[in-house]
Amino acid sequence: MAKVGIVMGSDSDLEVMSKAAEILEEFGIEYEMTVISAHRMPDIFFDYAKSAEEKGIKVIIAGAGGAAHLPGMAAAIFQLPVVGVPIYTKSLGGVDSLYSIVQMPQGIPVATVAINGGANAGLMAAKILAVSDDDLLIKLKNYKEGLKDKVVSKKEKLEQIGYREYLKQM
Repeated sequence: MAKVGIVMGSDSDLEVMSKAAEILEEFGIEYEMTVISAHRMPDIFFDYAKSAEEKGIKVIIAGAGGAAHLPGMAAAIFQLPVVGVPIYTKSLGGVDSLYSIVQMPQGIPVATVAINGGANAGLMAAKILAVSDDDLLIKLKNYKEGLKDKVVSKKEKLEQIGYREYLKQM
């Protein structure tokens, strides 16, 4: 099966980016994860992005905060899909990261999820890979049914016990 590369600019991003890894594990998708800074180690970053395809990586999930150049630089070098994860920042709440990732020039697209959206980045990577993997597509369909079942269960519980009791149990 195809691999996904998960990269982040700092180990402080690990909590968010680990959500992507958890989703990939749930679907049985192989991945590698590393900390790599486009600003502090550009030569190593360049080598990683340039050789990722040779290593079987089909999608890169790149998380970054602040200036958030990692996803865009990955997309500039790596010819396959890149999913950007803007990381929450104390100074601007992650909006700086979001804008930095979303505002890519024409020809260098980065699929972008919500601030701290590591889980959705993992799902996006799985969906991209499912285009050419019918077994993975079935797993995604089952996952979506599971989401529906959880909501239906909560709806039924709320209707059964009322909102006050429901809130106490949350």
